[in-house]
Amino acid sequence: MSRSSATIRDVARVAGLSVASVSRVLNAHENVTPETREKVVAAMRALHYSPHAGARSLSTARNHALGVVLPGIYGEFFSELIRGMEGAAQARGYVLLLSSMHADPVLARQAMAAMRGRVDGLVVMAPQLDAEEREAVLPPSLPAVLLNSPEAGEHSALQVDNAGGIRAVVAHLLAGGRRAIVHLAGPEANVDAQERAQAYRTAMSELAPDLPQRRIHGDFREESGMEAMRTLLAEGLPIDAIVAGNDMMALGALQVLREAGVAVPGQIAVTGFDDVPVARFVDLTTVRVDIAAMGAGAIDTLVALLDPAAPKAAPAVTLCETHLVERGTSRPAG
Repeated sequence: MSRSSATIRDVARVAGLSVASVSRVLNAHENVTPETREKVVAAMRALHYSPHAGARSLSTARNHALGVVLPGIYGEFFSELIRGMEGAAQARGYVLLLSSMHADPVLARQAMAAMRGRVDGLVVMAPQLDAEEREAVLPPSLPAVLLNSPEAGEHSALQVDNAGGIRAVVAHLLAGGRRAIVHLAGPEANVDAQERAQAYRTAMSELAPDLPQRRIHGDFREESGMEAMRTLLAEGLPIDAIVAGNDMMALGALQVLREAGVAVPGQIAVTGFDDVPVARFVDLTTVRVDIAAMGAGAIDTLVALLDPAAPKAAPAVTLCETHLVERGTSRPAG
């Protein structure tokens, strides 16, 4: 029988199994015995049947590929994250398969499903999905490590210390004489944005309870930082510092302030979060996250899960440290 004409029913017939059993093997389900797998592999070889990349490695049940599903793959943050992941994966003999998804759970499900049969495990960054939505789309047969995702549950995870980073920024601005500090928050459904907004509220309440609090939401893009800054300037309310939820929104705010002739930091100080490479070139005060190291750490954690010889540890959440980097955009008032 030719390669092009063989079907899954032919594989089932030659293997002496049901179509459902063959399907479970092809989709790397856990409830498959070695004997069943061997029968399917033998039948596939006899029929020259290979439906997808996963079938080529059924004899070893390993693809030596890791899936990475991110909210996006563009921008300096994701470039640094992928750089760290790729280096760690190559050092361990794995290749990466990348996919992106957005807040829509349907798109998330498609991104996850595309990985089945092709990868040995997943690194998933889904801060825009709540825990229930995330668990509904994660393939149950694949080990997964989470990045900056809510309520890790049964998964190992790496999380940024958002609270510590924002508190350090607020304390720094207050020490520099700032008294009208506004938070440019990220998207409301994003767990990082939520944690950073809560950290701003907590820090202001504890460190400066008599000062007003104000926040305005963006979406972590530079354009949203520009739009938020224009809105704040048009309102005419007192502002002497901006705590942006990430560096890209801070860059947008800086651009609008400079176009409007507002002195930075003389009139308004600006801070960011992440310390993407461009931040140092515009002298932006920010919170440093070792983004590449976080990506590498996620790969290391996943590879350890996949190693049958490694002791199986309970799922754990690793908090990635943050450090305030003081630069020229936040020198003390006056």
